[in-house]
Amino acid sequence: MTYAASFRHQSWGEGSYELGIEVGSTEDSGLEAVLVAVWTAAGAEGCYGHGDREPEEQESVPCTVASLEEFGRLYGRVRLPSGELVACEVMVVRCGDDDGGGDWLDFGVPLSALDAVGVRYSDGRPLYRSAVMDDWLAAIAVDAFRTASFSLGAVGWNISGLADAGELGGVMPEKRGMGYLLPRDGVLHYGAAND
Repeated sequence: MTYAASFRHQSWGEGSYELGIEVGSTEDSGLEAVLVAVWTAAGAEGCYGHGDREPEEQESVPCTVASLEEFGRLYGRVRLPSGELVACEVMVVRCGDDDGGGDWLDFGVPLSALDAVGVRYSDGRPLYRSAVMDDWLAAIAVDAFRTASFSLGAVGWNISGLADAGELGGVMPEKRGMGYLLPRDGVLHYGAAND
């Protein structure tokens, strides 16, 4: 196994290149539908509660909101478009009904795993950017949306909560420092980062 796929060799706290999804509600059923749809669309292997133990050293857990609440994050492995197996994670940010947009689900690959397989994501700009990762994560969102709709998606480095579906009003920003995924007429539209 490579460092990229090893849970113990990841710097989980240093950030992930991620797909952030504004679920659109705070209902566990909606959140769980999006969680399962994203995990399935990504082709994630396994589902585990501990990032400091290898999968072989722990029991798998159900890919559910209850598991997310118990462990804080769920971990697995996923193949990048280039074929490399890397560690991945998913977490939820509970916003509550008062915040308007509902909960956020974040699926991502830690930067340490991307470094281990040589995926470039930094070009000197203030925000990390990788067209390969953006397009791959956007494709996961589009596939997941077919079975579990949501209000907004965004792709980039640590982007969860940086946008709000209510504020966007269904209109794709012209200048985008991250990729946006907005539903319109039952179809999820992707606007790549361009700024």
